[in-house]
Amino acid sequence: AENLLESELFGHEKGAFTGAASQRIGKFEQCNGGTIFLDEIGDMSPATQTKILRVLQNGTFERVGGNQTVKVDVRVIAATNKALEEAVSRKEFREDLFYRLNVVRIQMPPLRHRRDDIRLLVDYFLRQLAGKEAKPRSVGPGTLEALEAYSWPGNVRELENALRRALVVAKGTAILPGDLPAEIIAGMAETVVTASKEPGAAAASG
Repeated sequence: AENLLESELFGHEKGAFTGAASQRIGKFEQCNGGTIFLDEIGDMSPATQTKILRVLQNGTFERVGGNQTVKVDVRVIAATNKALEEAVSRKEFREDLFYRLNVVRIQMPPLRHRRDDIRLLVDYFLRQLAGKEAKPRSVGPGTLEALEAYSWPGNVRELENALRRALVVAKGTAILPGDLPAEIIAGMAETVVTASKEPGAAAASG
């Protein structure tokens, strides 16, 4: 909710709204002298965008329900899965805020365009998900091939969730293709069928 987001970012004064029993310091004040990461900034309301723009321009804001101006020096890193140029043209995102944010831009391609990363990500997530286990799980024959053949519309988050699911259903220490979600197995089967129909493909004869 917009009012809750503003309270999280900028803090609030005691009595600013129902339940505000004491003053709260927001994330921008907590990050003074450091860096704040704003995820999915393309989903912010116009009112919140205006306040973010003011912080970027002047380094100042007021807490919700307050009159005292707070000054901070914060580096802002923002991320979005939306095409902000299109949102600007539709008047859904402030043009001046877009140009304030668009100083150093890193375009992250979807996972399907960087399949070489999948092996590294699988190793990373398995270590992270191992918890207190002394040794993380491994992937069995065909599992990496299935993961690399899938299109990953949900990108890295979908990969992590697929591995979480596989760890729950796997019966042994290795994750097998059958432990993966059905859509990944279907994607692998489709790839195999498509490959078999390519020009020059020949069936084995006995």
